[in-house]
Amino acid sequence: MASPRSNTPKPGRAIIALLITMVALTGVMFWQGTLAPKLALDLAGGTTVTLTAVTESGRTAPPAQMTQALEIMRDRVNGLGVSEAEVTKQGANVIVIQVPGREGQQRIVKLIGTTAQLQFRQVFAVQAAGTQPTAPPATPTPTPTSAPTGKSPSPSGSPGVSPSSTPRGRALSDALVAPTPNPSPTPSKPADSKSPSPATSPPAQQPVPPPTSDLSGIDDPAVVQQFQQLTCAGPNKQAPGADDPRKKWVAACDQDGTAKYILGPVRVEGRQVSSADPVPPDPTQGRASWSVSLNFRAQGAKEFGAVTTDASNAQAGTPQRQVAIVLDGTVVSAPSIDRGAILGGQASIDGPPESFTQQYATDLASVLKYGALPLKFEQSSIETVSPTLGKDQLNAGLLAGAIGLGLVVLYSMLYYRGLGLVSVLSLLVAGVLAYQSVALLGKFIDFRLSLAGIAGLIVAIGITADSFVVYFERLRDEVREGRSLRSAVERGWERARRTILVADAVSFLAAAVLYLVSIGGVKGFAFTLGLTTLIDVVVVFLFTKPMISWLARFGFFGKGHPMSGLDPRRLGGKTKVTARPVTKEA
Repeated sequence: MASPRSNTPKPGRAIIALLITMVALTGVMFWQGTLAPKLALDLAGGTTVTLTAVTESGRTAPPAQMTQALEIMRDRVNGLGVSEAEVTKQGANVIVIQVPGREGQQRIVKLIGTTAQLQFRQVFAVQAAGTQPTAPPATPTPTPTSAPTGKSPSPSGSPGVSPSSTPRGRALSDALVAPTPNPSPTPSKPADSKSPSPATSPPAQQPVPPPTSDLSGIDDPAVVQQFQQLTCAGPNKQAPGADDPRKKWVAACDQDGTAKYILGPVRVEGRQVSSADPVPPDPTQGRASWSVSLNFRAQGAKEFGAVTTDASNAQAGTPQRQVAIVLDGTVVSAPSIDRGAILGGQASIDGPPESFTQQYATDLASVLKYGALPLKFEQSSIETVSPTLGKDQLNAGLLAGAIGLGLVVLYSMLYYRGLGLVSVLSLLVAGVLAYQSVALLGKFIDFRLSLAGIAGLIVAIGITADSFVVYFERLRDEVREGRSLRSAVERGWERARRTILVADAVSFLAAAVLYLVSIGGVKGFAFTLGLTTLIDVVVVFLFTKPMISWLARFGFFGKGHPMSGLDPRRLGGKTKVTARPVTKEA
């Protein structure tokens, strides 16, 4: 038979567990060097970038494309975490991006505004950048190489097209491969993703030109002339129209300006990519650097299989063996397809460790995951935002919050007397947990505290106080019924617990819905409101109720001292009546 003490509440355990958690969170804050929350644009300042949509006709951008671009930019912002960055539309052609803080601004702005027009094209000619032949190009002599895959083949030495070597002896390896147990890394560097692309419709099905390394076989003299004059440096870093998916032939440079290419028609578009994920290096699998894993949709898998089939069937040692990965008109890499066609609908984009870093792979996967922008955007202006006005508003908001908190404490002490001390301590614990949570979330998910977020924290004072009021009133009702304090504590908690949970659930649901449908500062308000609602549940269950159970063991509360707030006579409770003896009259 269980001991009578087995069901006795042990409030000390819950309080100690909560204190240990708070100490642990404090330790993590010191360990991560995060002693203060990150502040949003209105409190810490930041950068405002204005992007203007550019159309080929020079007219106003179609509203549907502007809406699509706005949604893609917001998806990219959300993919970076809860950072309080704002993307808004102004007028018909302008999108304004506001990025808080001083660190990583350029990265975020570049990531959001990158067009991310991904294309897969077969290579038909490659040449060292900067070479400008004065005579009409002659048919180059292919120089097959016997070097193993992934090794640097020797250049042909010809100033014309070099079909089997890359400038400066860089190797072309299987950067674009199907997932195999031993993929080979590619040494090509990532694109800088600076060049956006115009609005386009799906490219027309162009006839694929026959594989040739002879410039005379390319039936677009304008592209041949572009290729000859292209230096891949300065204002001549990119040929006009290199990012146009409707063009049958294009001339393009690689990202570091060392090679230029003539590419055939688009064989696979980036919109056929169903998912893109960064993959860390794995020496056991032959990956020395970060990479981006791509998965194609059904149609894209067929198209990708077709282009890799054509490349693998081309003559060995010719440029046609290569498939160029083109991002915003720049060749990210042009791997040689030497292992046969890739038919599984999966591929990867790799690069050398010194440039294909975790940040680059993550950013590239992010822009590819959410799709390409339907419009080309130019940066119209960039301004630094001062936090002066926000700090004045912050000071006014904190003053209002302090006054409200003081009134709550004063009311609790006057109305609940000794119980008011429990409410004050509970508010203090909730405040510490909220501060720790906001600071750590700033470190791990880049959450930034805005004025709207602070408003959510202040509103939480009322939510937490409501929980105390519900429990205290239930407790006092039990005391009025004549129960002892220890019995009233447990009985009142059983009756108040469900009410507290239902109220907090409604508050959290409202915050969640508001967060999902809102943008900007309202989203920050909803986030902090939901966070503090969860903290309220933790505090009430692990501190407020255990603290009342512990205090009930002391005579000051247990015997209903007038200053305890639990005096039955002051509460109008029932009192025991003792019958007097009846005397008979003589």
